[in-house]
Amino acid sequence: MRIDVTCAIVIKDGKVLATQRSEEMNLPLKWEFPGGKIDANESGQECVLREIKEELNIDIEILKKLTNQPFDYLELKINLIPFIAKYLSGEITLTEHKDYKWLTKAELKFLDWAPADIPVLNEFLKVDL
Repeated sequence: MRIDVTCAIVIKDGKVLATQRSEEMNLPLKWEFPGGKIDANESGQECVLREIKEELNIDIEILKKLTNQPFDYLELKINLIPFIAKYLSGEITLTEHKDYKWLTKAELKFLDWAPADIPVLNEFLKVDL
């Protein structure tokens, strides 16, 4: 069974938000684009807006959807649904993650990414903003 999971590539003042998974999460201390599992009767867009509000306490506006990225971890199969989004408002409060950074597109390549996020990152790096 494959789980649908969204993620947001949040942009603010030309920089991109990356979040670091906590020690308690799967893939501890790996970096990712924040997001989460789609609930029943919820669209990908609704999910990513809700998850970003719940996990980070910020509001975003979706600008563009990127290509879905199926990924098989040993214990879990996911369909990662990425969105490029614009930061609107709010002060980041981490509820699940250990850390976050606002980075340029060039700086993103130097983080230790969760494997499922790497194809998303590679596609995003080719997008003109």
